[in-house]
Amino acid sequence: MTDPIADFLTRIRNAVKANHKVVEIPSSKIKKELTRVLHEKGYILSYKVIDGEPRQTIKIALKYHPETKNSAIKYLKRVSRPGLRRYTNAAAMPKVLNGLGIAIVSTSQGVMSDKEARQQNIGGEVICYVY
Repeated sequence: MTDPIADFLTRIRNAVKANHKVVEIPSSKIKKELTRVLHEKGYILSYKVIDGEPRQTIKIALKYHPETKNSAIKYLKRVSRPGLRRYTNAAAMPKVLNGLGIAIVSTSQGVMSDKEARQQNIGGEVICYVY
């Protein structure tokens, strides 16, 4: 697999389209951090890292509206990819849907949302957009 982050986002996107409650994804450090940011920003209900025999997995409980059954995640898009990395500074940090969505950024201080990176005045690699 050449792009594990794109695979991570695609598994979540496919689970949301199929109205699954839970999705399991092979684990890595960057995927754990992406999941943490999604949980902190309220896009997923919860997550758990499970130690398996061949490798760790991340079990993610997806979040849906109780009455309308609409997912909290409407859109996931990979921005920086192995063939074309996208970097930005704090001043040029992208705003997703005029601040209604988030851009997940990998910085020297760790993985965080665009708002946190702007507050700390640091730039980095824009990994994906979520809304």
